[in-house]
Amino acid sequence: MVSPAVGYTLIMRLETRSTPGAFVTLASAIADAGGIIGAVDMRSVGRAVLTRDVSVTVGSDAVASAVRAAIGRLDGVRLISVSDSTFLAHLGGKLRIDPKIPVKTRIDLSKVYAPGVQRVAMAIAADPRKVFQLTIKRNTVAVVSDGSAVLGLGDIGPLAAAPVMEGKCMLFKQFGEIDAFPILLDTSDVDAIVETVTHIAPIFGAINLEDIAAPGCFEIESRLQERLDIPVMHDDQHGKACAILAGLINAAAVVGKRIEDLTVVVAGSGAAGTATMKMLLTAGVRDVIPVDRAGALNRTDRYEDSHWNWLAENTNRQNRRGTLSEVLKGADVFIGASAPGILRPQDIANMARDPIVFAMANPTPEITPEAAAPYAAVMATSRPFFPNQLTSLLAFPGIFRGALDCRAGRITDGMKLAAAKAIASIITDAERGPEYIVPSVFDTRVVGAVARAVAAAAVEDGVARRHLVSEGEDLTAPV
Repeated sequence: MVSPAVGYTLIMRLETRSTPGAFVTLASAIADAGGIIGAVDMRSVGRAVLTRDVSVTVGSDAVASAVRAAIGRLDGVRLISVSDSTFLAHLGGKLRIDPKIPVKTRIDLSKVYAPGVQRVAMAIAADPRKVFQLTIKRNTVAVVSDGSAVLGLGDIGPLAAAPVMEGKCMLFKQFGEIDAFPILLDTSDVDAIVETVTHIAPIFGAINLEDIAAPGCFEIESRLQERLDIPVMHDDQHGKACAILAGLINAAAVVGKRIEDLTVVVAGSGAAGTATMKMLLTAGVRDVIPVDRAGALNRTDRYEDSHWNWLAENTNRQNRRGTLSEVLKGADVFIGASAPGILRPQDIANMARDPIVFAMANPTPEITPEAAAPYAAVMATSRPFFPNQLTSLLAFPGIFRGALDCRAGRITDGMKLAAAKAIASIITDAERGPEYIVPSVFDTRVVGAVARAVAAAAVEDGVARRHLVSEGEDLTAPV
């Protein structure tokens, strides 16, 4: 069975004959083609013809094409126009910038701009730390991408990636009350990206790297974190890794196994897969086996990618070799960060008792939940259509909220581990079960719990600076 496509709504302006039964015929044709009529609005009424706006929900582009074709075959029906509700939601972009203070008088103007702003500028010049209190830096994140690894679409470039980055910024605001702005770079050169982000960083409180392909994403994140004194995080790596670890903590509890005793096979050694393996090791999992197209990474072979060599040296403690099917025998957990359809039901059947399967490939998982159901004790995907959605949205709003609140200089492994444990802790012992190992992304407890845990971990790791505005802080110009 193929995973469901994302449905959407077409608004179709249709002209039909003003005769009995004409609309019934139209509605039947739409339904037979797979469309679902949601609303009908009359636009004009004439003696011979009627014009209506008909809202039709379709399950996929194929269904949309079928509906239009069915309408085209009807006598006496003319399709005047058609709009896609998803595209309409993107008209003019999904973001805007609004001033917090209205400028209606000369006094207002003198405070927010010259001459008043000059006093504030000089205060920051005298004490650069005041930039966190007196500008948008205190609560603003740059969402930076070159469009080289966008969702399941691949290298589509910065222009096509723009609506995705706008959407990410919306999630920052909606879930974390963080102001975020998309920065699309017309280069995939590592040096150029590092230099560009370094130069624009002064106004941002943190940098979220997004949809940048491996292996460049590893070096970009590392170099930026070394050069900047604000948090830098590649969410495709660490946000997803936090969600996966949170799910694994509760999945292990469901099947009665300890995290440290698990043998975990991870298919895919790109950005998300590598970060997940590193986080599992940090969390105490002792046996992690990375598998890529050529089979299990091992210490016998050498690889062109330096991060593959690192994985080979620090994972797969028994130095196993072989295909995915071979190394899965007797394993407790499968985590996929690779490609659709690579996992067979028989592979799960050959795993240890009560196998845990996290099929995270996007948009189509390594195996469908229907195919895995007879064998997997706990199943999770990255898709919202099934139980146990493991998505970075569970992690990144709270991680950045906590980092900004304590003005962390960087995001440490301890902060990420704290985030994962906070997500897992939302589910109580009484609630935990095979189909409920992580909370919903709309659970209002998640962001606050993650933010508090991350801020506390930042203090413990020594990267937290003072809070943004302390009581009694001097917010005046230097005398």
